[in-house]
Amino acid sequence: MLYNFLYPLSDDFGLFNLFRYLTFRTGGALFTAFLISFLCGPSLIGWLRKKQKKGQPIRDDGPESHLLTKQGTPTMGGFLILLGLTVGTVLWADLSNPYVWACLVVTTGFGVIGFMDDYRKVTRSSSAGVPGRVKLILEIIVSLGAVLIIMNAAEQDIRDVLAVPFFKSVMINLGWVMIPFAMFIIVGASNSVNLTDGLDGLAIMPVIIASGTFALIAYLVGNSIYADYLQLIYVPGAGELAVFSAAIIGAGLGFLWYNAPPAMVFMGDTGSLALGGALGSIAVIIKHEIVLAIVGGLFVLETVSVIVQVISFKITGRRVFRMAPIHHHFEQKGWAEPTIVIRFWIIAVLLALLGLATLKLR
Repeated sequence: MLYNFLYPLSDDFGLFNLFRYLTFRTGGALFTAFLISFLCGPSLIGWLRKKQKKGQPIRDDGPESHLLTKQGTPTMGGFLILLGLTVGTVLWADLSNPYVWACLVVTTGFGVIGFMDDYRKVTRSSSAGVPGRVKLILEIIVSLGAVLIIMNAAEQDIRDVLAVPFFKSVMINLGWVMIPFAMFIIVGASNSVNLTDGLDGLAIMPVIIASGTFALIAYLVGNSIYADYLQLIYVPGAGELAVFSAAIIGAGLGFLWYNAPPAMVFMGDTGSLALGGALGSIAVIIKHEIVLAIVGGLFVLETVSVIVQVISFKITGRRVFRMAPIHHHFEQKGWAEPTIVIRFWIIAVLLALLGLATLKLR
């Protein structure tokens, strides 16, 4: 918004020329989102604690320690992230860019779905929220709307193309299959982050790390010179997603202040579904869907652990892990919660570096 209103006045006020620079607006979005999330935290957490009383219902089939250590902690803290992210993006991004709106549609849409799930859990004092099938249908509807916006905005020659990392000239034209594939990426990323959100601070930092990675990639693929030099698909307008990604980082850092162990608030599905969907939509726009599986490998690992556990139990009656998702497996082995969280953060950093390596190793 500031770009759209102030940059046209730069001929009369030289200072406003700063708004033409993507790097300046990216930094502005990050700090704005952080301040909003950080400053609104105490009052929102106090209000949530007052309204929810018993806090987020703890799963009976989860680790027994959670019934003691996490009982009474309020949920829906993801609203802090959504508030900071949305305000930071709207203030600093170019609002004439359709990619920005596609990401906001996914983020807010999935956030609403998550809020419905959290609200049902809290009001019924049950860990069972909105039925999974209903959530999936709603996620498909939201992701379809966003993908149609993305496809309409994309250049004709790259609209249906899937890039393969590590290979400079391997491009797969998916045709109409690109639409359901892109939807699968968005919905899959959303639910993967949701599965990861099981310990204090476990999900938010890998999301921040992945967002930082995609902020850089979005900047590069949106610049014709850098994209040509690195032999990436040039996506006009995608650079603006660096602002959106920075807003995720800022809002996430502000939330982490209150979510660090021991957490004062949980993000809930309100935050996890929204953030995962945001990462998925960015990946689709910048044509790095496969790289998302590398950068977000921790989320993939969590999801695969659940799938393997379910399949193994149904077929053989035995469990591969002591408990799924896999972070609970390590809890059952006696690892302290902060140990699990920090080690998973380290893995997220290494995977992000591997994802960035795909930019040059071609």
